[in-house]
Amino acid sequence: MTPEPQSGDEIGSRDVPGAGERDEPSGVGDGPPGLGAGSADGLCDQFGAPAVVAAAETVHEAPEAEPAAAALVFGARVTLARKYVAALATDGIVRGLIGPREAGRLWSRHVLNSAVVADLIEPSARIVDIGSGAGLPGIPLAIARPDCRVDLVEPLERRAQFLREMVELLELNHCRVVRGRAEDVVAECGGARVVTSRALAPLHRVAVWSAPLIAAGGWMVALKGQSAAEELARDRQALTATGLVDAELMTVGSGIVDPATLVVRAQRNGDTSRTPRAGQRRRPRKPPKDPMGQRSGPQGSQ
Repeated sequence: MTPEPQSGDEIGSRDVPGAGERDEPSGVGDGPPGLGAGSADGLCDQFGAPAVVAAAETVHEAPEAEPAAAALVFGARVTLARKYVAALATDGIVRGLIGPREAGRLWSRHVLNSAVVADLIEPSARIVDIGSGAGLPGIPLAIARPDCRVDLVEPLERRAQFLREMVELLELNHCRVVRGRAEDVVAECGGARVVTSRALAPLHRVAVWSAPLIAAGGWMVALKGQSAAEELARDRQALTATGLVDAELMTVGSGIVDPATLVVRAQRNGDTSRTPRAGQRRRPRKPPKDPMGQRSGPQGSQ
């Protein structure tokens, strides 16, 4: 993991295959230190919630004061954002969804960092947030943009249950939780105008998981860390192969969050016929014909 915090950091580690997986910590540059498999998430899995509570008590991290920008970003719905932050700082730590050291930066580093992306989303868009985890960026977007329908896609049950509780607590009637990996929910969630993710995986993987869910002309909006430019340069060709074109690195939230949020945005082209579903295997190439006009291999042998 990179030793320095990143603007697009995730809160908890992703520990299941598919969208939501995080098995390449080196070179990704998106996860904050101390939040990998051996952090709060790992402690909860290995030792149970009491170990996480004890860790939180040991750290004594004071909750972050609400920034003045919160009212600017969320407007009249800032009360919902406060409830969400309070849930992350308490139940989120106890249940191992976030690391205990994150309580002191939930507003600036996570919630507002996610919510400022709302400026990139057109009115009444349908949003699918893959690998939603503790609800970032999906829940802040749902709070900031009640005009949009939001699907929170999360494969791990204990995280999905937390998301259901948040949707009920915050009365987010335009938001639903879909348990599953991105490649398994295309029939249910496909055709979205925007597919979001936050510090989920290397960019080429995010593209493979996102593209099948995006309607033609829609957008992948991937929140990334400080390695975003490097990832985009490395994976641009891979994005094009999935049908995502005109990829660009964008900075949003300047003057609201520090550092500003880094986003890789790319548009789904109109030809969706050649892009396989995430996880789908391509058919093997046919073997070449032999000089006698028969195919080589066991079926073509005489």
